[in-house]
Amino acid sequence: MGSGQTVAVFGAYGHTGRFVVAELRERGYVPLLLGRDQDKLRALAQTHPGLGVRQASVDDPASIDRALEGVAAVINCAGPFAATAAPMVEAALRAGIAYVDVAAEIEANLDTFAHFAERANAAGTVVVPAMAFYGGLGDLLVTTAMGDWTTADEVHVAYGLSSWRPTGGTVASGVVSQQRRGGRRVRYTGGHVEYHDDALPTVQWHFPAPLGPQSVIAEFTMADIVTIASHLAVPEIRTYMTAKAAAELSAPYASAPDAVDERGRSAQTFVVDVLVRSGGTERRLAAAGQDIYAVSAPLAVEAVARILTGRTRGTGVASAGAIFDAPDFLRAISSHLSLHLSPGYAADQRSRPRPGVCSMSRR
Repeated sequence: MGSGQTVAVFGAYGHTGRFVVAELRERGYVPLLLGRDQDKLRALAQTHPGLGVRQASVDDPASIDRALEGVAAVINCAGPFAATAAPMVEAALRAGIAYVDVAAEIEANLDTFAHFAERANAAGTVVVPAMAFYGGLGDLLVTTAMGDWTTADEVHVAYGLSSWRPTGGTVASGVVSQQRRGGRRVRYTGGHVEYHDDALPTVQWHFPAPLGPQSVIAEFTMADIVTIASHLAVPEIRTYMTAKAAAELSAPYASAPDAVDERGRSAQTFVVDVLVRSGGTERRLAAAGQDIYAVSAPLAVEAVARILTGRTRGTGVASAGAIFDAPDFLRAISSHLSLHLSPGYAADQRSRPRPGVCSMSRR
């Protein structure tokens, strides 16, 4: 549990921001509510009596500096991250505090690694981008599946979403990303990011039971290509999305998710199935849960908890799998995720033990 430390949440009144605020409180931290809209901040504060509110805008660096005074870390939940990530990382570096965000935008995450790696390392500050469902979770699963492997030939990350009703922030971020790419698509092949205009094929992916075989859009590329490639030597990284969820995401009048339980989660369920190949050997690991936005909160807050208690592998800009003990991290959030090892992977690992990995359930 947290020790009463104050953690700022920028974009606290957004869809994911609200989950993060609730998770911080549950973990014993004191969230400080940050954002540009004073009225929305005050409305949120009424549902969380006693929490502080500070108005801040990325267009006004001084306002961010004032907002971060006296905090231990900041979690950026405000997209599009193409606009917010750099100013918030800059402010965190000036304040000497840890920075975590939930960015799913590929280019924004590439920018964070490219522009701040040296400065964050020199300052002894930890910066963890994409610490969310897209980017962070896939990286943790792949890193765990890799085990003692230092390289692999291919990584595949398949997203089995029952549905995908996007938030306004998701839609806005997608528009910005498309503009930055000039309408092109992106993939990771030959050890680098490549932009292309090729059509995306629909293929079958065999998810673990009970989901089973599903039609998926191949090369539906997500932030995992940034996080995984930042620290694992894998030349081919492919991500896939269930065709039904992809269609809902791109629907012209897609509506935001509706809460169905006391935690505010939607009815959406997910399975993230990762497959790693090296030579003739495969390793697989899957995670299942409810609501991709809600599960981003324990991912981001657990990251902050580990940073503030010194459970990291160094400093600087790093992905989840690089800076944290990936199997231990996944165990720590097991109340939010159901984890499944394939029998073949478990058998392979018996000859190459890695402490704790085989404590996960087998599928």
